[in-house]
Amino acid sequence: MEGRKCDICHKEKPSVKRPKNGQAVCVKCFNEAFEEEIHQTIKAWNMFSPGDTIAVAVSGGKDSTVLIHTLTLLNKKYNYGVNLHLLSIDEGICGYRDKSLATVHKNKDTYKLPLTLLSFKDLYGYTVDEIVKAHGMESCCTHCGVLRRQAFDRGAKIIKASKVATGHNADDTAETVLMNMIRGDALRMEKTAFAVTEGGEGMCARCRPLLYCYQKEIVLYAHYNNLLYFSTECPYNLMAFRGNLRKIMKDLERIDPVSILNILCSGTKILLKESAKTSKKMICENCGFASSNKLCKTCTILEKLNKGKPQISMT
Repeated sequence: MEGRKCDICHKEKPSVKRPKNGQAVCVKCFNEAFEEEIHQTIKAWNMFSPGDTIAVAVSGGKDSTVLIHTLTLLNKKYNYGVNLHLLSIDEGICGYRDKSLATVHKNKDTYKLPLTLLSFKDLYGYTVDEIVKAHGMESCCTHCGVLRRQAFDRGAKIIKASKVATGHNADDTAETVLMNMIRGDALRMEKTAFAVTEGGEGMCARCRPLLYCYQKEIVLYAHYNNLLYFSTECPYNLMAFRGNLRKIMKDLERIDPVSILNILCSGTKILLKESAKTSKKMICENCGFASSNKLCKTCTILEKLNKGKPQISMT
């Protein structure tokens, strides 16, 4: 890009070639465009209402750190009138989550936002490390994901949040679309790529302000704005099925960077016939949180883990 000027301001030397549109832009214009696109996503999906309390799901990683930074900035700039409250979950992964939570606490102080921290151990009686030690690595990531999703609902209830904002980006969502397609999970396909999913009794609504942001751009934005984040991968990630799809997505991106958004947008166009929607929203008879059966997946997992042990309370 030597000798070329920024495609937006036509003044500065470009530092970034954006994958979604091929624009060569300077750092200042990149930051402004990145923030504006998040605002447009929030606006297009009517994501927030004045007076909302938003539980911002934070892990200390790049996505959630960029989420905190941009929501704080845009809330002031565009006067959303929402209250941001950080919500973090300690799954109990020694040497990983404890270090990432140190970053969460630093960001809490930087942005002067309240933080609620919940742990698997307190909620469910087990850490992920204990589950793996007792039952092996098989289904570790699936179990963690199920417990984590309900933990956010529990945290949102404590905070009295109207929505949980997560840092899911375009790459994450495209992977999920492909994963549900490969698994033939039709019921999950319909709203996989939506920026807002409804809540209801036992479940808090979810919103994804970074939905159309590429992972590469999130990393660049964090770098250019000197954001503090924890970059080590979860040690159990190697066992996740998603990792295989991540490799496929990287190959597709090298061939055509727009393929990520194409897959994501395809996910928003999948609509099931009413006759195909066999799953009904229910409330778990045991814990009172969202379920598609009499017992939710969290309670089903804990029932298996608790066999031969004193039962723990889920209230």
